[in-house]
Amino acid sequence: MRVGFIGDVVGKPGRKMLAKYLKQLRKEHGLDCVITNCENASHGFGVTPKNAGELLHSGSDLLTGGNHSWDKKEILEQMDTLPLLRPLNYPDAAPGSGYKMLQIGDKKLAVINLMGHYCMPMCDNPFVKIERFLPGLQKQNPDHIIIDFHAESTAEKQALFYMLRGKVDAVLGTHTHVGTDDLKIDGGSVYISDVGLTGCRDNVLGMESQIAIDRFLQGYGTHFDVPDTCKAIMQMVVFTLEKGCEEAYKLRIYDSGEIQRQEAYRE
Repeated sequence: MRVGFIGDVVGKPGRKMLAKYLKQLRKEHGLDCVITNCENASHGFGVTPKNAGELLHSGSDLLTGGNHSWDKKEILEQMDTLPLLRPLNYPDAAPGSGYKMLQIGDKKLAVINLMGHYCMPMCDNPFVKIERFLPGLQKQNPDHIIIDFHAESTAEKQALFYMLRGKVDAVLGTHTHVGTDDLKIDGGSVYISDVGLTGCRDNVLGMESQIAIDRFLQGYGTHFDVPDTCKAIMQMVVFTLEKGCEEAYKLRIYDSGEIQRQEAYRE
């Protein structure tokens, strides 16, 4: 089974990159499943049902979320009907689900969305939550387990990986929008601290640079805004699952059509 995982899609520039490139990438890389983090897909904050539909139409099979999952209130009524996850460690009363079991051919793929503690909204401890959750999930006999860990701290992400190494097939970091170069396979599991954003690459985290600069200079600023025009990038980790993770690499697709590939290293 070959899976593609796309980091935070930020606004219209990010959605346009998926619409332009994803279906062709699915063919070229033989992807059986594509998972996309969509929590910034609608003008940088949350996702609307319309924009979720765009991402699915572009070639995504499942959408994951994070701390902005609830920003667009119109999505709440469709959290249980769309192939859309929110973090597992939000309160049980929250709409939607934190995991989904996908049937990919004759294999069962469990995808979990989890959120960190540091600099994030109030939620259950992700380490305790996942430790208690996995035994019940294992009773459903998944062939593979993937976690989108939406967290600020690289140390928190690394700690979760080392706790779960060999127990899950992938721990893939999202949220910071800045891609890291630590893609690796260790103990049969693939890990990266942050896949990186899909959206504007020539601004601050996909948002208008001047607004961020003003905040640092003045201590306050206006609402973050996604530029209408920018230089864009799409970032995706591709990995093959058999008995654990057999192969992994990261793709950076630029709006010019240039594609860069980075192979995972092995511990």
